[in-house]
Amino acid sequence: MLILSIDTALDACAAAVLDTGAGVIAQESQAMKRGHAEALMPLIARVMKASGVGFAALDRVAATTGPGSFTGLRVGLSAARGIALAAGKPVVGVTTLTAFAAPIVSANSEHPVISAVDARHDHVYFQVLGGDGGSLIKPNVAPVAEALDAARFGAPHLVGNAANILADRWPADAPPPFKVDQQAAPDIAWVAWLGVAVTPESSPARPYYLRAPDAKPPKDSLSGAAQPPSS
Repeated sequence: MLILSIDTALDACAAAVLDTGAGVIAQESQAMKRGHAEALMPLIARVMKASGVGFAALDRVAATTGPGSFTGLRVGLSAARGIALAAGKPVVGVTTLTAFAAPIVSANSEHPVISAVDARHDHVYFQVLGGDGGSLIKPNVAPVAEALDAARFGAPHLVGNAANILADRWPADAPPPFKVDQQAAPDIAWVAWLGVAVTPESSPARPYYLRAPDAKPPKDSLSGAAQPPSS
């Protein structure tokens, strides 16, 4: 199976082509906080050229769905859906929390895994998995102090762009983290491998929101003057 994976949900713009029989055959990742919309399509073109694979030969397209930047993740999802539509291929979504945790779980860790993304305002998006991949706490958004309650599961492997946030405030009376793996974005190769494992029905390519966007419509747009005239 040939998979094109795309990630723009956090602080990277990345794409990879995975051949499940041969592994990742081309990939590129650029660190960036803004500018994904301008950078993504040229980056995908370079990755596809390096892979020697045409879009029509792909079996599937996978993209990260969040949690992450509301603007950034929409860029990647729009590109993934557009490419899939043009090529007549299915498209699937992969959450950033799962992508961060996947390589650790695949190594059969004996420690719980806390995958965490900075939600700002002293909150994190996070989920907790057992070393065998079993769910201990489902994905949610919570204050950092509440997320630290996961210390009850034992010394964890912290991963994600909020790994240091949790590590810096880890309870002094709890076993210290086994490892702190601060990452700006998931490994794009693992986004591709996860894209193989899911289906469009179970993992649709649409934004994965754990809370509403911070942006609010202008008050004027909600005022009586902005409403359609009554009949």
